[in-house]
Amino acid sequence: MHRSNALALSFLMTLPLVLPSENSSAEQLTFEKSVIDPNLGKVCYAVTAADVDDDGRLDIVAISEREAMWYRNPDWKKHIMISDAVTKDHVCIAAGDIDKDGKVDFAMGAGWPTSGGEIFWINRGKSLQEPWKVHPIGAEAWTHRMRFADVLGTGRDQIIVTPLNGDTKNGIRLLAYPIPERPATANWAPKIMARSLNRAHNHWHISNTNSHQSMDTIIASQEGLSLVQRAVDGSFSVTGISKGATSENPNQRGSGEVKKGTFGHQIMLATIEPMHGNQVVVYLGNVLNSQMQRIVLDDSFAQGHAIWCADFDGDGKDEVVAAHRQPKADGTPPGIYLYHANDASGESWERTRLDAPMACEDLWCDDFNGDGRVDILAGGRATHDVNLYLNQTPRGPKDETSPGN
Repeated sequence: MHRSNALALSFLMTLPLVLPSENSSAEQLTFEKSVIDPNLGKVCYAVTAADVDDDGRLDIVAISEREAMWYRNPDWKKHIMISDAVTKDHVCIAAGDIDKDGKVDFAMGAGWPTSGGEIFWINRGKSLQEPWKVHPIGAEAWTHRMRFADVLGTGRDQIIVTPLNGDTKNGIRLLAYPIPERPATANWAPKIMARSLNRAHNHWHISNTNSHQSMDTIIASQEGLSLVQRAVDGSFSVTGISKGATSENPNQRGSGEVKKGTFGHQIMLATIEPMHGNQVVVYLGNVLNSQMQRIVLDDSFAQGHAIWCADFDGDGKDEVVAAHRQPKADGTPPGIYLYHANDASGESWERTRLDAPMACEDLWCDDFNGDGRVDILAGGRATHDVNLYLNQTPRGPKDETSPGN
């Protein structure tokens, strides 16, 4: 069930729409693959990282259509938290201490795609060998993604929920659920942050651009990238950052995934465009002035569905890892790819294949073995697998003009 093989990422492909540098360092990116679970179920909907057993090491967490499980670091033994405990399918999971006992809990969404959008949280029993207890939070049709962040400026994170679709008259209800004092028994009352966005596939949180009292939210939707901010009076505003992909077909417009990174002194947003789309895109510049430079790194994906920004080689500039989950029309299998900038401006990038075939549904990047390097965790859809790619890249000197991450 567990095996390792080294992946020397030396095969470079010149990207469409970008010019390759003559002095590339992308060939130095090296990872070692471990198959954590070759078949966790029909679909690995999401992966994340958390120290479940409180030993100071990040464990792997994943959800299938009917189970939530964690894999103990470093032997990666599988432990089932819940199985057939709620309506299928599980679709999202986020880690946080909900009951304030100092141990990690998980917020989850189920009933995918339309069956009531069940929102709930789970906590452990007396031991980690027991099934975890399920507690209801609420219900929102088309619940698709969730994360912990303090968007209300209360000093404690809320659970932020993004449904994929709204109703026939309105956009999605972007929801912030404050955690009650007694979360297992109290009523959870959500705050509506926005109602103007449609086909909202994912969101990410960034530090508030006006103060440090709350977090801002960036939404990837049919409208492109949007910034949702809380005002002093508690109201929320929605400001467009980019329209994303353009098309006469509304379902082929906008953005589908978004993550934040840094590129030197600049903010970098990485996206898949449109939703389930063919383009890997980065935006560089100031989020507030709506004039971020849009750079297409790749336009050849089939059902792009996962993306992340991380500094894998320690040079102070983030790379991008992105994946598509279906084969291309020419028969090229689904896979995971790394994108490395060749110049200081971020306009020239090269692509390196990390793994194929791998029908990646979700990614999470973190340091799993404590060596100071960022690793890559991936969950598969049609391939049904969970894989960990341990970063073996030599640590290079940081760019003197970059503050790093």
